[in-house]
Amino acid sequence: MASSASLHQFLALPAGTARPRHHRMSAATSSPARTATDVDASRLEPRVEERDGYWVLKEEYRTGINPQEKVKLEREPMKLVLEDGIKELAAMTLEEIEGSKVAKNDIDVRLKWLGLFHRRKHQYGRFMMRLKLPNGVTTSEQTRFLASVVDGYGKEGCADVTTRQNWQIRGVQLPDVPEIIDGLAHVGLTSLQSGMDNVRNPVGNPLAGIDPHEIVDTRPYTNLLSAFITANSRGNPAVSNLPRKWNVCLVGSHDLYEHPHINDLAYMPAKKNGKFGFNLLVGGFFSPKRCAEAVPLDAWVPGDDVTAVCKAVLEAYRDLGTRGNRQKTRMMWLIDELGIEVFRSEVEKRMPGQELERASENDLIQKQWERRDYLGVHPQKQPGLSFVGLHIPVGRVQASDMFELARLADVYGTGELRLTVEQNIIIPNVKNSHVETLLNEPLLKERFSPEPSLLMRGLVACTGNQFCGQAIIETKARALKVTEEVERRVSVPRTVRMHWTGCPNTCGQVQVADIGFMGCMTRDSDGKVCEGADVYLGGRIGSDSHLGEVYKKAVPCKDLVPLVADILVKYFGAVPRVREDDDEDEIGGN
Repeated sequence: MASSASLHQFLALPAGTARPRHHRMSAATSSPARTATDVDASRLEPRVEERDGYWVLKEEYRTGINPQEKVKLEREPMKLVLEDGIKELAAMTLEEIEGSKVAKNDIDVRLKWLGLFHRRKHQYGRFMMRLKLPNGVTTSEQTRFLASVVDGYGKEGCADVTTRQNWQIRGVQLPDVPEIIDGLAHVGLTSLQSGMDNVRNPVGNPLAGIDPHEIVDTRPYTNLLSAFITANSRGNPAVSNLPRKWNVCLVGSHDLYEHPHINDLAYMPAKKNGKFGFNLLVGGFFSPKRCAEAVPLDAWVPGDDVTAVCKAVLEAYRDLGTRGNRQKTRMMWLIDELGIEVFRSEVEKRMPGQELERASENDLIQKQWERRDYLGVHPQKQPGLSFVGLHIPVGRVQASDMFELARLADVYGTGELRLTVEQNIIIPNVKNSHVETLLNEPLLKERFSPEPSLLMRGLVACTGNQFCGQAIIETKARALKVTEEVERRVSVPRTVRMHWTGCPNTCGQVQVADIGFMGCMTRDSDGKVCEGADVYLGGRIGSDSHLGEVYKKAVPCKDLVPLVADILVKYFGAVPRVREDDDEDEIGGN
């Protein structure tokens, strides 16, 4: 456990103050630069090859591979997309599927290439469907379609805003999937390549194009990246057989809303020789066994080469990454093994001109910028218009909420909604003369407040064990309940970001939170097994980003409220409230 003194010293620094970097040391950051001559030439031979339009692992590299790689070799997952395998699968009964090893692996593993996740443990026969939504930008038409799908599943259906700016819809049944996929295409959406060993949703500035202080509009770039990754929603097998999942973001503002330090590839705005482009960070990731912040690739690309360098990085990872222990197959492990210079040279070899410029010193990010809160009403760069940020408690919405959000986007804006990595939603392009009427809408008054409390506004939670088979504890309802109870005990002077994740996979990104809770099983004071959480402290976002560290392990969930209240008083300037029951005792109450 970290000492109180060191934590106090760490947390007491004012916003914007640079903190010491505490990367977990790796070959990329701690060793002298290696060159290609320092690495055995055979190690730089591609381990995959193209066969009949698909990329497959070569025979000589199939020893010691993990079970997921064996599933990919048994049957190419992208055939469910590119050869209409989904229609054949959707026509089978669950009994038929369970009786076939191949079909069972289809619904439990390969369908993730279509963005479909079987909830075998908690919703047998039901699926979560994850959408691609570059930059988090969506339309009222798209939202209504998703709402209609969710609505059709009654109490089994709902949707979540994710920590990668996209939608996940729940309750989906396999026979409906072909029709849903057709409906998605009709409204300009896709779920392709959003799970397993694929590129996740490209994240950008949620205020892109409307922010008076933005550096660059990220939407054109994230759209280009998504179009490349999915081959314009047709499916792209060239980047669908990666050693593991892979995250990308493109930064457009000084606020770093995109969290570049936790992405496998992050584009940081920078000019070189008077030309606009991006410096590159690589390797950031979370996993149960290791978390690492992204490191500089020492490379700059002009804006025109955003897709080319993404392709080159992905191909280097696809070709050279290891496929054994799944806990050691994320891209940073490859960077560590080769060294950053060798990895860079492998990326350079895969660029169109086999050249990659060194990083620019003219970084356009203002380092002392204080991150802005986008919730509430804010003026856009367009005169007479505002955007309104709505707080979506732990990202959970029902079909009725989605229909209403679509209506509000049409009535008060231009039919557009923006999703954020904090699981919230922004309505842009609201005429200033209409803002007051929007704020008085029942949905904003009763459900999705533009002005939530200081603790609620920074609350994030993963799916939890309500639906997710990997989650150890329930998260969403508990996060809300704990926060409400803590608010009755203390008053905080500023927003405190609290993140919940149900298991060590840390989909809730607890390491970037001020206070994080990672689900575990533990024992209470009576020795009984109960749900608990490892408590993290000190995560930081923005220009002085820093990953949080464990503060206290295995705390029973029922004991979290007093602990969190104490943390808020000690490290975040909170003051205890006078509670009603205490007050009654003082004045002679019952």
